[in-house]
Formats: sequence, structure tokens, C-alpha cells
Amino acid sequence: MKNKFTLIAITLVAISIVCCKKESIIEYNCSGITPTYDGEIKTILDTHCAFSGCHNASSKKAGIILSDYTNAKDESTKDKFLGSVQHLKGYDDMPKDASKLDEATIQKLYCWVQNGSPQN
Repeated sequence: MKNKFTLIAITLVAISIVCCKKESIIEYNCSGITPTYDGEIKTILDTHCAFSGCHNASSKKAGIILSDYTNAKDESTKDKFLGSVQHLKGYDDMPKDASKLDEATIQKLYCWVQNGSPQN
């Protein structure tokens, strides 16, 4: 009986590791692409993320605020920021209940992060 329980436990752990593994962040070429928060990123975040009921200062869905530079920069350092926007396995797809952002917009977000998430 003990061996059967051990086998079941090992199988469940193996399944959870295989099924729940997060995909790696997709990399983009950022040559000549230097978006800034004030220049392009704020508009993207305000339009798709930081509006009423989602990631603004009032709603704070999942404790995330993307409606100001300081909070957006802090979130941009976490894998879930790009993983969610890229709709990768193991992340919550964002924007929630909406289509994936177009590749050019995702590339801007990626390059912003890769360039240190500059404000202006």
C-alpha cells in the first residue's frame, strides 16, 4: 500500500511539473526601437491594462497597478508582465478576456523592458 501511494505521489508531481511549466519569454529584435513610458508605453498600458476594473490605482486587480510610471516599471521587471502579454503557457493571458495585442505593440513592450523601462 505504501509503495502504491508513493508511486501515485511521484506520478502527480511529474505531471504537475510537465503541465505547469512556463514557456520562455519570446525575444524580439530591439535594434532602433527605444520606446519610453511617456512616449509610447503609457498609452498602451492605459488603453489595454490600466482602466477601470483592471490595473489602475482604484481597481488594483491582483495587486497590480499599471497607471503610473513607478508601478509600471516595477511590474515590468517581473516575468509575468511579458509572459502574460505574450499569452505564454503558465501565465494569465492579458489583456483579460480580450485578443492578444498585435506583435508590434508586444515588441514595443518587450523593447521597453529590455532597455530598462525608461520613463522618457
